[in-house]
Amino acid sequence: MRFDVITLFPDMFSAIKDEGVIARGVKSSLLEIHTWQLRDFSDNKYRNVDDKSYGGGAGMVMQVKPIRSCISQIKQKNPHAKVVYLSPQGQQLTHQLAHEISQLDSVILLCGRYEGVDERVIERDVDMEVSIGDYVISGGELAAMVLIDSVSRQIPGVLGNAQSLNDSFANSLLDYPHYTRPEIIDDQQVPEVLLSGHQANIDAWREDQSLKNTQKKRQDLIEK
Repeated sequence: MRFDVITLFPDMFSAIKDEGVIARGVKSSLLEIHTWQLRDFSDNKYRNVDDKSYGGGAGMVMQVKPIRSCISQIKQKNPHAKVVYLSPQGQQLTHQLAHEISQLDSVILLCGRYEGVDERVIERDVDMEVSIGDYVISGGELAAMVLIDSVSRQIPGVLGNAQSLNDSFANSLLDYPHYTRPEIIDDQQVPEVLLSGHQANIDAWREDQSLKNTQKKRQDLIEK
């Protein structure tokens, strides 16, 4: 899968391109992450890509032309790439949405800054707006990294063990508790069933714990 990221801060993406699971996916040629400096598409010597908002108000708005020119250049090689704008006004990123996006071959991620992008970009150039939660952060870069990580995990081969996909939300419930060595520490003991070696009992316990964990922490998921 290929990600093309339009951003004012391309160096931020070294955090996922150079470290961890996503970096391994890139090295294995399962993923491609390309960053595009939006200022390279500015049409003035100061490399400005924003201007004051019509109607007044605080903050600057990212202009249409640089964004549209950048998208156009990316689509010369990937004409079917879908454009995703990271925005607090978008649909919330869920496990299901991450899985749906992972079925695409190519995605263009548009990272907003300031007061966001000119609405005409959203109307004509954006296929999907995605939010990582009901709060505001300084720009779309962190949100884009969250999306890349959550989507890339769904790509076959990116995770070393496919069973790692059986995590929280994979079945609409939270994950079950996990334990590791030692068996007893500070008077806390690993549940006996996990030491039994009886896989059917272990699976049943985990399913029960997953349900109880969800009821305790996320009643809204149970109601859904």
